[in-house]
Amino acid sequence: MDPFARVPLGQTGVTVTRLGMGLAPIGGLYSPVGDQTAIGAIDEAWRHGVRFFDTAPLYGAGLSEKRAGRALRGRDGLTLSTKVGRRLVSGAEDAGIWSEHSGAVPVWDFSAEGVRTSHRESLERLGLDRVDLLHLHDPDEHFTEAVTEALPALVQLRREGTIGAVSAGMNQSAMLTEFARTGQFDCFLLAGRYSLLDQSGLADLLPECERRGISVIVGGVYNSGVLADPHAGASFDYRPAPPEVVARAQAMARLCERHEVPLRAAALQFPLGHPAVAGVLVGIRSPEEAADAVAMANVKIPEALWQDLVAAWLLDPEVPVP
Repeated sequence: MDPFARVPLGQTGVTVTRLGMGLAPIGGLYSPVGDQTAIGAIDEAWRHGVRFFDTAPLYGAGLSEKRAGRALRGRDGLTLSTKVGRRLVSGAEDAGIWSEHSGAVPVWDFSAEGVRTSHRESLERLGLDRVDLLHLHDPDEHFTEAVTEALPALVQLRREGTIGAVSAGMNQSAMLTEFARTGQFDCFLLAGRYSLLDQSGLADLLPECERRGISVIVGGVYNSGVLADPHAGASFDYRPAPPEVVARAQAMARLCERHEVPLRAAALQFPLGHPAVAGVLVGIRSPEEAADAVAMANVKIPEALWQDLVAAWLLDPEVPVP
């Protein structure tokens, strides 16, 4: 694939590079990053040709947005997305998985006013006058409010030209499929549910989006770690991977080695085989990780590898591949 090709999102004028960078890690996910390393990671991705970046207020309680803004201000050809559904308020509660404290904590808010406020405050943290794409962020327990209040507010922002595309980002496909049927969404961010290990998004969301001309951006291509480095104790779906999942990923890695293809490359490129998938997001926390993602996106993968994965019962023969 050409990881830097620009692909339109749905019927909008918004385009993304096939390879995008997820900026949750630069918010201090699990361990501190610091401003210099975070900005260096974005600079490295940009140097290679990546033009699509995704952040959120949740990530480091504003740190990711602030660092992204410092790195991206004044650049041309940028596509930037952020999220609504959690507003930041002053506080110093336990940050959980976020290791750097920003002086703020997130609170759920899918009200119409909450969406407008969150959008405005994101622009202030970013130091920008616009984001191209706005996602409803993890509305799993807030479906009614998301549909009746947040979604109309996003549609109004799109109508005003304040944003270019309306989306929702989740770790499940069922609710996103319900959102697709409203006819109001341009694209979706599906995390962890269309990967080499988990193709559950193929049962509902992906065919629905293909029928409706809705684009899908796939995140979590490494399933939170096990497809990057399949070892005992690796993470799968944000918790320790069961032994059978590790064994399956290791079997995939062995087949990849026969074809001189890193498992990371196969995992990153696999989702792009589906016609509804516009691009993939890979999380980065350092210049080295940004460079590695670009390298994996550029690996030439022989058709025989996909055939061998099918022959070994590691991939369903009906699943589309690049």
